Amino acid sequence: MTKLAAAPITWGVCEVPGWGRVLPPTTVLGEMAALGLTATELGPPGYLPTEATELRELLANYDLGLVGGFYATPLHRTSTVDSVDPVAALLAEAGGEVLVLAAATGLDGYDERPALSDREWGTLVENAGRVAARAAAAGLRTVLHPHVGTHVETRAEVERFVHDSDLPLCVDTGHLLIGGTDPVDLVRRHPHRVGHVHLKDVRRDLAEQVRRGDRTYTDAVAQGIYTPLGAGDVDLDTLLNLLRDNDYDGWYVLEQDTTLGSGPTADGTPRQHTRQSLDHLDRLWAGSAVKETSPD
Repeated sequence: MTKLAAAPITWGVCEVPGWGRVLPPTTVLGEMAALGLTATELGPPGYLPTEATELRELLANYDLGLVGGFYATPLHRTSTVDSVDPVAALLAEAGGEVLVLAAATGLDGYDERPALSDREWGTLVENAGRVAARAAAAGLRTVLHPHVGTHVETRAEVERFVHDSDLPLCVDTGHLLIGGTDPVDLVRRHPHRVGHVHLKDVRRDLAEQVRRGDRTYTDAVAQGIYTPLGAGDVDLDTLLNLLRDNDYDGWYVLEQDTTLGSGPTADGTPRQHTRQSLDHLDRLWAGSAVKETSPD
């Protein structure tokens, strides 16, 4: 079986204030389990229990394991490294494997992005390594997540980070494409820098509007920039074959960033879209060696 997991953001659960309506964990975890998923990422701080034993027990109620968690912090500031310790401890003690690190701006949300000086960039790279060392001491791997609205977003920034740091990447197919990086090209050129995969599909037309500054990222999410796998413009078939051919054996996490409105009719959309994504992956992986990869 492939190491396939989900993330609460697919159900609209996000760390950004005012992002949208938040479904309770019982609903989100229950739907993950009903869809046949066996693991999840942690979600935003405080959404799931912050005590490891309680978190393990909750996930066990739904036969779910913990992959790891997303941790966004202003890496360009010297005071940010110590804050990773409680996050890493929780993830490790609850059975997680990977810390998904993002270079936050320090602002709320992902719609504004102040420029960094070369000195601040150097601090970012240094602190990413220091965070990774802290996480490794707790038993976790760390990957850097290029992410819209962070300081590693654009193609130039992704390439600069690959050059300046030895940390592996979280290949998030959606955030990369929105930021101007073709995820297939990135994996083809740097196959052994892939440490974790977030599977998304996106509408290229909306991605280009975000990149040009014609539309905010938050508005694009609300307008459906993320689609079920196979309904957007990411070449997932080629990407999955490249990962297979380069012996990638890590997690594939289904992530379709979603904003839920106030009406109850929206509640079924995450489940429906995730089912569509799973069906598309089954078609792509039918008869493929990727399907035969076993979890550790």
